[in-house]
Amino acid sequence: MARFTTFQFCLDPTAEQQAVLRRHAGAARFGYNQCLRLVKQALGGKQRGTVDKVPWSGFDLINAFNGWKHSADAGRVMVAAADGTTTVEATGLPWRAQVCQQVFEEAAVDLGRGLAAFTASRTGDRKGRRVGFPRFKSKKRTPLSFRLRCRTSRAGRASIRVGEQAPRTVTLRGIGTMAVCEDTRRLRRMLAKGRAKVVSATVSHRAGRWAVSLTCEAADLHDNHRHQPNNGTGGWVGVDRGLKAFVVAARADGTEVLRVDDPPRPARAGMARQRRLARAVTRKQLGSNNRRKAVARLGRHHGRVRAIRQRFLHQVSNEVVKTHDRLAIETLTITGILRNRHLAAAISDAAWGELARQLTYKQQWHGGHLTPVDRWYPSTKTCAPCRTVAPAMPLHQRTFTCHVCGYQADRDLNAAVNLAIWAEQHHAQVRDLHAGGPVTNACRGEGSGPRTRAGETSPDDAGTAPTPPGVRRGRPRRALSHNSNEL
Repeated sequence: MARFTTFQFCLDPTAEQQAVLRRHAGAARFGYNQCLRLVKQALGGKQRGTVDKVPWSGFDLINAFNGWKHSADAGRVMVAAADGTTTVEATGLPWRAQVCQQVFEEAAVDLGRGLAAFTASRTGDRKGRRVGFPRFKSKKRTPLSFRLRCRTSRAGRASIRVGEQAPRTVTLRGIGTMAVCEDTRRLRRMLAKGRAKVVSATVSHRAGRWAVSLTCEAADLHDNHRHQPNNGTGGWVGVDRGLKAFVVAARADGTEVLRVDDPPRPARAGMARQRRLARAVTRKQLGSNNRRKAVARLGRHHGRVRAIRQRFLHQVSNEVVKTHDRLAIETLTITGILRNRHLAAAISDAAWGELARQLTYKQQWHGGHLTPVDRWYPSTKTCAPCRTVAPAMPLHQRTFTCHVCGYQADRDLNAAVNLAIWAEQHHAQVRDLHAGGPVTNACRGEGSGPRTRAGETSPDDAGTAPTPPGVRRGRPRRALSHNSNEL
């Protein structure tokens, strides 16, 4: 087992099963909020000097919640004796037996991850935007979702099974067997041959539909589907992302190997419908059933837009990865580019970051190499033959012309060629993928086992009390710069 992948299926639950799914999703939200409440109470007690340790990791939060759900704070009853005296009897959380207990544990693990990210961001160990202190999940705005781990009994029976009673079914612990809409043959074959095992199942409700995502630990791809070693004779292929031409791939010698024009642009195509549905939502009375139905219609529209975009991105990334074993992609500061209000909508609709993510993990699965090009490398303004850097090119200028050697080419093709040339010149710096190279490994998320996550600390171990919510420690901001000419 060398990689982690996810199989997502659309569920077709019955009315009774939908009620059970909503009950589990509500239990996950309740467990998360209660664990956060215990953390805040412990923080307040530590400031007053009445509490020594604050539950901060996922394992500590599970123990804290388990102790709370059996206490009188979670539930108690008054018992009257025959002599007229009354006593208080602790019953614990009364409805905890109606849901699978793993839902509470996974909610505690999620909160532990949020607290670890908050600590790492506060100490400067986490890059990117500052992560704030976790907040309570709202019952109205939080999407319905919960996660279950796959456990194996002593008899070798897994708690998450696929195709047990019928080919298109999924069986979950505490919920039962539910029908799915898609074919499960590929996953069933991998499970039967021992090439995969289910690690966890995430059930979510999005765009009016229930879906289950099965995270599997799978073996490497077959040798026929992996890139064969060519001893460096294949050459690098530069991949340029743009708006007019979505993807242009070319080699260092100027050969264009792939060009994808006219992407679907689902957000722009459905903007008229989106505005109409959004107006329908605002015209409905707050809290009414009609407003709830209008919100559901708007959510289904957004789900359709996302599905169209994801399908197109997977088609493009599969075509690029399966045909080329060495790829060089440009490093774009998409957050900075989105500050341009004239291009923000088109760039968001193109989903350049998602395409780069798919190319990264798929190239690793196929045994190839992917190297990110230096952010400040002027691929669009550099002449491929003579290496002369031209002045700034406006976006309406689609043809690159060198004033030194007279070379002319499409600006996207010229950028892709320069990316391949940069990779050829710096290929010695690319490390092996399995030795921790520049490619991000698709790894499994930590579960709620007895081990804490790496780099996860509690306020007691950190040596300083955590900053209360709302108080921000000073830290210099990083300037987000971009070059719009690279589009």
